[in-house]
Amino acid sequence: MTIPLPPAGAASGTGADHEPGVSITRAAFRQLRRQPTALVGLAIIAGFLLVAVAAPLLTPYSPGTGQWSGQVTPSSVPGPSSEHWLGLDRFGSDLWTQLVYGARQSLVYGVVATAIGVTAGGFLGILAGGLGGWVDTVIMRIVDILLSVPSLLLAVSIAAVLGQNAYAIMIAIGAAQVPIIARLLRSSMLSQARSDYVLAAEAIGIRRRRIVLGHIFPNALGPTLAQATLNLATAIIEVAALSFLGLGSSDPAVAEWGRMLVAAQDRFQVAPQLALLPGLAIAVTALGFTLLGESLREALDPRSRR
Repeated sequence: MTIPLPPAGAASGTGADHEPGVSITRAAFRQLRRQPTALVGLAIIAGFLLVAVAAPLLTPYSPGTGQWSGQVTPSSVPGPSSEHWLGLDRFGSDLWTQLVYGARQSLVYGVVATAIGVTAGGFLGILAGGLGGWVDTVIMRIVDILLSVPSLLLAVSIAAVLGQNAYAIMIAIGAAQVPIIARLLRSSMLSQARSDYVLAAEAIGIRRRRIVLGHIFPNALGPTLAQATLNLATAIIEVAALSFLGLGSSDPAVAEWGRMLVAAQDRFQVAPQLALLPGLAIAVTALGFTLLGESLREALDPRSRR
């Protein structure tokens, strides 16, 4: 008698509202549509993506030009006007232009850094959770060492070694995410490895490699995807933090929210919007990814579905 295995993404357990034949992924998206926090997070992320992608269409100016620097004095920074919706920054560049192009930089840095972390961490997690034994022990001890260092401190250390450029920021933030993803995916795979369908597959002689890559890994991927969404929020904050510390791009034509915060420090008394607006942009964008990530994590967890 042949024992059928569940398809990739199929539920390995039962939930209160789980329908037979409906995968966890499809049930999760159904639940997301009913969660106000998920919808708010999606709305914020959609607005952020729209601004980042359509930045050249939203402003007629280029970032970091400083062509109105003659209008800025130590005691006065021009505010909103018909030409400049939000006024100028301390260098004489259009503040709205800096904000929308800063969204583009944050999106690129955050997505690339998260992709690096998920790819490298996922590879280590598959090796540890799929092979086990001494491979699992070695990888997890390395992960424990990396987790003992705060992620921002680890990112600062790597960025300082690699140099002051955009690639250094993305690699540094991505590397800080690797141990988190690796431990989470390994834990999910070990949990799936004790499921009945895995024991049945082993009993009928299916090869271990096929079981791991074809069934355990796809069914363990849900929590990792939710964590990746949360990591995007962290990545945006850490990009701003590294730029604030002077480890971002040295090109003045590259708009970065963190560098805008640095530049606003000595003008805060006369023009507080120079710090408040980029700070608000960072907070709201990170909030959007956090709301969606938390909602996705709960939706993909069968124990939290009602």
